[in-house]
Amino acid sequence: MRRLLALLALLLAAAPAAAQQVDWAAIITQGDVTLPNFRFRSGETLPELRMHYATLGTPRRDAAGNIVNAVMVLHGTGGSGRQFIVPQFANELYGPGQPLDVGRYYVILPDNIGHGRSSRPSDGLRMRFPHYDYDDMVEAQRQLLRRLGVARLRLIMGTSMGCMHIFVWAETHPDFARAMMPLACLPTQIAGHNRMWRQLAVQGIRADPAWQEGNYTAQPAMGLRTAVSILQVAGMAPLWLQREYPTRDDADAYLAGRVERDLASRDANDLIYQLESSRNYDPLPNLERIRAPITWVNSADDFINPPEYGVAEAAARRMPSARYILIPRSADTRGHGTHTWARFWKDALIDLLRRTEN
Repeated sequence: MRRLLALLALLLAAAPAAAQQVDWAAIITQGDVTLPNFRFRSGETLPELRMHYATLGTPRRDAAGNIVNAVMVLHGTGGSGRQFIVPQFANELYGPGQPLDVGRYYVILPDNIGHGRSSRPSDGLRMRFPHYDYDDMVEAQRQLLRRLGVARLRLIMGTSMGCMHIFVWAETHPDFARAMMPLACLPTQIAGHNRMWRQLAVQGIRADPAWQEGNYTAQPAMGLRTAVSILQVAGMAPLWLQREYPTRDDADAYLAGRVERDLASRDANDLIYQLESSRNYDPLPNLERIRAPITWVNSADDFINPPEYGVAEAAARRMPSARYILIPRSADTRGHGTHTWARFWKDALIDLLRRTEN
């Protein structure tokens, strides 16, 4: 690992443009932790819950043996930890001298329950898989960190669902992280149109006769396409799409390829569970419990969390340690997906790390 990091540093120092060519997938270390007899809030249990993760960098310990440089980054609904090695995120953050320089920080990228290579319905249990929620996911993250030897995080970041997980973390484990950075969410119950588009996607799958109550032998094509199409709409950035795909043919070509790629990565039962895991999320009543310094970032063109609700500003005032930033909409921002384009909020991360240094 040290040789790889040294080579990376030399490449970036010698030719800054090479940063765009870094193969982060070749640098990450991956592993699995098995959590025995994991009990879910529903009362269900799994004899073995597998938590997959990837890491960048090397843990650094203090005189007492505690890891002091761990950073955890949490993905969104339907994603995985590997989404944080894409260039628009990794090239802005992980290189030498950058905010999360992996020569300085130990970056942990978990796959949450039901996602990526962690335990999920498609492993075989299908709709008999425990009905996990965000509290279960946060508890599994906590146990994963404990198994990796992390008793306290230097920073926890999260996008979309991972953003919401941070508010759960902040209330249930208020001192576990020295700093928190939630990106693209609201600390309130999933209701209104946010609940509705999720339910429309789930109902689209369940209404397909090929779903067979989750016991399909091939993916329910029509139902899954309906759900994936709704997810695409939810994540779209109108101004950017209008600029990049200004003709009818351009738009049709982009959409056709994007939906097909998305479909290839989906399982219908997994997607139902992923969307329904937000059903009881609601940190709003207990925001005053939050003590960790927070920089919370949303974007003005986010279809899922539109600023017009007025929820964010009122919530931020109840958290004395929080700074709320709204990125203005533009033809460059990416709607809900602005959370993964680090150049839009990189300076805010630098400021958060600076003000929580001691």
